Amino acid sequence: MLVYHSKTGQVTQTETRKPEEQEVAWIRLKQPSPDEVKQVLGDMFGCHPLLVEDAVKLNQRPKLDRYKEYVFLSFFASAERDGLKLKEFGIVVGANYVITISQDELPFLDALEEEMKRKEDQMDHSGEILYRIVDRCVDEYSDVVNYYEEQVERLERLVYRNPFTKVTHDIFRYKRRLHHLRRIFVDEKTVLGAVTHQELPFITQEKDVYFIDVYDHLSRVVDSLDLFRESLSSLLELQMAMKSDRMNETMKTLTLISSLFLPLTFIVGLYGMNFRFIPELHWRYGYVYVWVLMTGISIGMYWFYKRKKWM
Repeated sequence: MLVYHSKTGQVTQTETRKPEEQEVAWIRLKQPSPDEVKQVLGDMFGCHPLLVEDAVKLNQRPKLDRYKEYVFLSFFASAERDGLKLKEFGIVVGANYVITISQDELPFLDALEEEMKRKEDQMDHSGEILYRIVDRCVDEYSDVVNYYEEQVERLERLVYRNPFTKVTHDIFRYKRRLHHLRRIFVDEKTVLGAVTHQELPFITQEKDVYFIDVYDHLSRVVDSLDLFRESLSSLLELQMAMKSDRMNETMKTLTLISSLFLPLTFIVGLYGMNFRFIPELHWRYGYVYVWVLMTGISIGMYWFYKRKKWM
């Protein structure tokens, strides 16, 4: 664990223990066993059994549970370098300590820990540590926003190039994922709102402004996800409209071609009847006459369609 000594202003790394009165500690439980969580939270810090149970399971939506001398937060963070896979981790905040519990590797916590070793002023209060954790966590969500922005733009380009391209499966898959992410982020907004409004004893009034800033950043993330969901729905509607328009144009072309051949088919059928006496049957230039008639009708119909702007 990392320990900040208020007298010396230095940060040192020691074995896990309960911090003294003049110390502020950050304890990281990385992939701990249930017994280790119970030993640290239950035996060493005397946390409530319900809190210990939540820290062991870590299978719930973001929330804030307030107890007499400490609070428990459930939050989600990027568990991979690409930032697309979110995993839950728990945070226990007391007067002079912060305990994080995670069953997955969280790269942003590793980077934050190294930063705190170099900058001692980031651990002078448990509220400061909590702010650094949630702020860095929310900043990592930008990778999620960038990824889905790129995917929406990619799908838009595909649909514009070819309305019949198969993107429906991707659209619905992204919409389901965005719905899941939005539910997590909205719950986290509720948690941050509770942190700033419940006047927790280990968070100074000066730090409320910083938590409000994190709240605003998370709000922008939620707004971006809402925009992406609307864009995907609109893209699906646009694809259907473009397909329908292309189909209408095709049917229009086929109909015009059929209408051009309809009178020609009538003339050919008329002169193909097996009657003995048919007008023009014995004309010397009857064959040429029929061709001239059919050609004239075709040209006349084409000119009429052009004038009506049907072609």
